[in-house]
Amino acid sequence: MHESTDRHCDDHSPLEVKLYDEDDLIMISSLQHYLFCTRQCALIYLEQQWLENRFTAEGRVLHERVHTSGRESRRKLRIEYDVPIRSLQLGVAGRADIVEFHRQDNGLWQPFPVEYKRGRPKKDDTDRVQLCAQALCLEEMLECAVPEGALYYGEKKRRTSVIFDASLREKTAQTAAAVHALLTEAKTPPPHYDKRCESCSLLALCLPTVATRKQVGRYLRKMVEL
Repeated sequence: MHESTDRHCDDHSPLEVKLYDEDDLIMISSLQHYLFCTRQCALIYLEQQWLENRFTAEGRVLHERVHTSGRESRRKLRIEYDVPIRSLQLGVAGRADIVEFHRQDNGLWQPFPVEYKRGRPKKDDTDRVQLCAQALCLEEMLECAVPEGALYYGEKKRRTSVIFDASLREKTAQTAAAVHALLTEAKTPPPHYDKRCESCSLLALCLPTVATRKQVGRYLRKMVEL
């Protein structure tokens, strides 16, 4: 990050809220995993299980390429790569792929987070929530508003703008709280098969179709016993 943060954007006084301890912070990426599948989130962050497939490998390579890009500086634009961020209000921590700082007419620098994804834009909010969490981290760390960011999709090779409106901010906060609750409860949800399972790298560990067959078998045995 830059040496001084007091000139990145306009100062504001944050509301007093309950803060998480540093030891209780969860990964920002867990929000995206939770929205995709709560069982996947628990397998990764609770049971520490992970398998890689083609999709995750391509995403990892894309992020590694971005994170080794260094730093860029121009007259009205500064770009920081692989930026460590955290929010004690949300209880999350992680690293932003890119944070651009755009120089405003008043001389202040406006943060603009950019997250890289390997595929194409999704219909759901999984990626937008992850990016919004990064924006909320930057707001807390730099004490300024971050109204907008972007998702860069490798398959389309273009950015998709994301506005951090009240609805997205609320969903992000609710998701962070839900992940904290899931990990505190320390109970992995049971498997449930749907079409998303086929693209999940943890399919061989989760075995949702096997669990489904067992459930059907139990149901049929109960029916016979009646």
